[in-house]
Amino acid sequence: MGTNYGDWLRERREAAGLTQQQLAEAAIMTRTHIAHIEAGRRVPSREDARRLDNALGTGDVLSRFLPLEEAAVPDYFESARRLEQQAVMIREFALSFVPGILQTERYARAVLSTSFPPASEEERDRLVVTRLERAKILDDPVTPVVWALLDEAVLRRRIGGPGVMEEQLNHLVRLAEIGRIRVHVLPFALGVHPLLSNMLTLMWFEDQPPVAYGEGLWMGRLHDSPSIVREIQHRYDFALGDALPLKESLALLRATARDYERHDRSSHTEHGGAGGVA
Repeated sequence: MGTNYGDWLRERREAAGLTQQQLAEAAIMTRTHIAHIEAGRRVPSREDARRLDNALGTGDVLSRFLPLEEAAVPDYFESARRLEQQAVMIREFALSFVPGILQTERYARAVLSTSFPPASEEERDRLVVTRLERAKILDDPVTPVVWALLDEAVLRRRIGGPGVMEEQLNHLVRLAEIGRIRVHVLPFALGVHPLLSNMLTLMWFEDQPPVAYGEGLWMGRLHDSPSIVREIQHRYDFALGDALPLKESLALLRATARDYERHDRSSHTEHGGAGGVA
């Protein structure tokens, strides 16, 4: 997002003689959120823009001229992607794939290469870049707090080959070891658990109620109804209670990564031998 929108907002605020805190109170937002918008780090929601227009007396200018972000994501995910950039806490549940914000480049490319009909190489590159851009929220050492609850199938499903899987699992381990994320695995031995139906993301914010996002094949839905979000949170908490503790989850991730490493090394050795004979 460019800073023109944020610059204009700051100019209107200063012209009105308001500090960021005063504008935040008038618009029922937080000062931090105002600062992010002015610096070009975040795009306000349409409701945020409407409240800013009301507080500054700017008609509907801020609402009508919201900046467009050219991100290569499905239409049904766009609202969730914007909220993801504003969240102070994110809790992910993954059933088949590593959550997008935690994917390595090679893993993301392998996942995004399975679309049908096949995407062009240029389109796949755009999709990969967007996914890696989303992951930049982890560059901040503190916010958002991220928890990843993974079905064991995520570890076992070989996406892109053993080398890609080894790299991906070690990436998760490193993020957890430095305290940037928490990872918990729901083992196969558990059997049925409350989140088996699809992937899920829960998000909390400084200045708005929490939301939940669920996704299946070619469809996604953002839930903001308090009763539905609470129900989903309860299901997540219930499943989390049955997951392996952090220490055991990391041990399983490391052991699985080593298995992939051995398989990858063995595969390279076999191929090299065959090539030598030929």
